[in-house]
Amino acid sequence: MTISVAKTRFTTGATHRLGAAIELCSALTVVSAAAAQTSTQITEQNRQLVSQAFANWAAGGSSFFADMLAPDAVWTIKGSGPTAGSYHGRDDFINRAVKPFAERMAGPLKPTVRDIWAQGNDVIIHWDGTGTAKDGQPYQNSYVWIFRMNGQQATEVIAFLDLGRYDELLNRVKPEAP
Repeated sequence: MTISVAKTRFTTGATHRLGAAIELCSALTVVSAAAAQTSTQITEQNRQLVSQAFANWAAGGSSFFADMLAPDAVWTIKGSGPTAGSYHGRDDFINRAVKPFAERMAGPLKPTVRDIWAQGNDVIIHWDGTGTAKDGQPYQNSYVWIFRMNGQQATEVIAFLDLGRYDELLNRVKPEAP
């Protein structure tokens, strides 16, 4: 083989390899852009889903927890006191936290969303809740809930609230006997 033929083959091979590398980089850029778009879409879908659920609740809907929580969701209330801790499963949370609260209220708690932040499957909701207890006293509290979404339901929730106000209501107002 002559130097000229070898040079031509090398140049042709190098050009071919360079072209393949450019095509690979272009494909990776497209895949990366598609993944970013998908992440953006997931973020917006989760934000919208949670926003709509709160809007339905504020409008008088009563299925917020049944709609938003996966059956095996783990709900953790941060803080200290008898209601702090983890609840394992939607039914456990509803039976041990939601129902005892609702039994002491004259009507439903009205949520007012202050802000919702979302990133991928994580949604943070800052909201205020107001209502009237069965003894006629007002109840007000501020909440921050962090939802970890999977599909269209929360599988993990971390809740921050003024537990003193919540526990005070549970101790002050006795539920009606069945």
